[in-house]
Amino acid sequence: MAFLAATILAVGDSSRADFVPQWAKSAVWYQIFPERFRNGDPSNDPTAADIVGADPVQPPREWKIHPWGSDWFEKQPYEMANSDVELKNHLLRRRYGGDLQGIIDQLDYLKGLGINAIYLNPIFDSPSLHKYDGASFHHVDPNFGPDPKGDRLLMANENPLNPKSWAWTKADELALKLIDEAHRRDIRVIFDGVFNHMGINSFAFRNLVKNQQRSPYKDWFTVNSWDDPKTGTRFDYEGWFGVKSLPEIREDENGIVEGPRNYIFHATERWMNPKGKGVRHGIDGWRLDVAYCVNHRFWKDWRKHAKLLNPDAYLTAEIVEPPEKVLPYMQGDEFDGEMNYNFAFACSEFFFNPEKSRIGPAEFDLKLKHLRAVYPPGVAAVSQNLFGSHDSNRIGSHIVNGGIGNFRDWKTYFVASQSDQNSLYSVAKPNADDLQLQKLFVTMQMTYLGAPMVYYGDEVGMWGANDPDCRKPMIWADLVYQDEVYNPNGTKRIPDKVSVNQDLLSYYRKLISIRRESKALSTGIYKTLVADDERALFVFERKLKNERVVVALNNGTKPVSLGVDSMGSDQYKNLIDGTSINSVNNLTSFTVLGKSGVVLRNN
Repeated sequence: MAFLAATILAVGDSSRADFVPQWAKSAVWYQIFPERFRNGDPSNDPTAADIVGADPVQPPREWKIHPWGSDWFEKQPYEMANSDVELKNHLLRRRYGGDLQGIIDQLDYLKGLGINAIYLNPIFDSPSLHKYDGASFHHVDPNFGPDPKGDRLLMANENPLNPKSWAWTKADELALKLIDEAHRRDIRVIFDGVFNHMGINSFAFRNLVKNQQRSPYKDWFTVNSWDDPKTGTRFDYEGWFGVKSLPEIREDENGIVEGPRNYIFHATERWMNPKGKGVRHGIDGWRLDVAYCVNHRFWKDWRKHAKLLNPDAYLTAEIVEPPEKVLPYMQGDEFDGEMNYNFAFACSEFFFNPEKSRIGPAEFDLKLKHLRAVYPPGVAAVSQNLFGSHDSNRIGSHIVNGGIGNFRDWKTYFVASQSDQNSLYSVAKPNADDLQLQKLFVTMQMTYLGAPMVYYGDEVGMWGANDPDCRKPMIWADLVYQDEVYNPNGTKRIPDKVSVNQDLLSYYRKLISIRRESKALSTGIYKTLVADDERALFVFERKLKNERVVVALNNGTKPVSLGVDSMGSDQYKNLIDGTSINSVNNLTSFTVLGKSGVVLRNN
C-alpha cells in the first residue's frame, strides 16, 4: 500500500497575491467550434466560392452544404461526384453552416449547463472550416453573419493598413451582439488569436503574390525567392511547419516584425474595446494559438498592450509541452494560464490507460503536485483543465481506444488517434462502462484546482477520433440524426444511435453546479488526503475559510469504505446524491462504488 502524507500547497489560495485575473479562477469554460455548433441562419450558408483557398486545393466538381444530421462517414451524392479518393478531403470540404446566430440562440442552453466562460475557436474571415488560415484578424467571417455579400463589398473598400478605414460589417456587429448577450448572462468570452500565420486568402498575402517586391506587405512573410523571369526563380515562402496554405508571419530577434505587429495590435484593440465603447463591450481575453511558435519578446509587448486595454483580461496559451518548457511563458509578463494538456495527460494515465500502463494514485498525486508547484501562484488555478479539444479525439472515443498509445506522447498519439491513419482505431459509440469512466473524470475535473473546460458536445455524449472526426456537428435534442452506420473505409458496421445522452448531460449539469456553488472548489486550498495504490483510491480536499469539500475517487472496480477526519463538523452532505452523513467520534465514514466518485461538503 502506498499512502502519501497530506501536503498543503498555497496554490489556489486567493489570499496570496498573483498576477492572474481573479475571475478566471471561478470560470467553467466551454469550447465552441463555431462552424459545427449550430446553424442559426441558413441564409448565410457558405457557397462553393466561399471555400476557395482552403485545403484541399483541388476544387470540387459538385458542392453543397452538408446535412447536419447525416452519418459522419457516409458520402453524400454530391461527394460521390468528386474524384477524391481520400476521405479526409471530403471531410475538409464539408460545411454545415454553423454561425454566430447559432451560438447566440444557444446561450441559454450554456447558461443552464452552468457555463460562465466561452472560448471560441477562430471566427475571423477565412475560407476553411477551422479558420486557422485567417484572411484577416479584424473582420468576422461574413458567412458567420447575416449579410455575406454586403460585408465583402464593405471590406473591399478598406485599406487594411489604415485602421481608421476599417468598416464594421454586419458579421462584426453580430459578434459584438454575441459578446453583449453573453455578458448579460454573466458569461465571459475569449477569442482565438492566430498570430503566427495567416492564410493564402489574406489581404497581405494576396497583395504580396500580385506585387512581389513592390508590395507594402513584402516584409510581412518569410520569402525565399521572388518571381524573376531573368533568373528563372519562382515565388516561394515559408509555411507554418511547411504547410503552404498557412504562410508564416515573419519574425526577427524582437519577435513579429513591425508591419504585422502593428496590425495585430490594432486588431487586438478593436475586439477588446470595440468602437471605443469600453471593455465591457469587448472580449474578456484571448486564447493564443501555437504560442510556442512566436518569440517571447512579442508576447511580452503584446501582453502589456492587452492589459492596458483591460487589466482584467485573461490570456491563455496553447503550448503542448512539458511544464518546464511552459514555465518561461508563465512569469507574469506573457500569459496567465494555458490549455492544460498536461492535466489531461496525467488524467488519461490514471483513469483511462490500460491496466498495464495505468499509473496508480500515488504517481498520479505526484504528477498533479508537480503541475501545481511548478508555476507561480495563481497560474494553476486559472489554467484550463481540459480533456477533449479540436486537436484531440473526444473523451468518449479516447476511452474506447484506450490501448492505442499514451496521450502524453503527443506527436505519435496525434496520428494514432486519427481514424484515417489508424485502421485499428474504433469509431464505435462509447458503451455504459465507458461513459461511467467519463463521469469519473468529470468528477475530478469539476472539483480539482484549475478552471475546468468542456469541449462542445462532450456533455451530451458525442464521440469521434482526432481531427477531423472530433469536429462533428453538435448533437441537439430538437434535431433528427441518422444512425452512424459507415466506417471510414466505406464498409458498414452495427448502427450507433446518435442522440443526446440525457443521463450524461444531467451529470455534467450536476457537477458543474457543485463547482459553481462552492467557493472552496474555485479558489480554495488543495490538499491530498489519500493516495492508496492498493485500493486505487484518491482522496483530496478543497478548503476555504469554514467551507470544506472532500472528494473521493475510486478508480478500482470494487466498492471501498473509508473514513476521513471530520475536522469538527458534525455532518457532511454528499453533493452528488443529496444524502447526509453524520460524523461519529470526529470521523466521517462512507463508501465509494467502483469507478465512481463522492463529493462531500461540511454542513
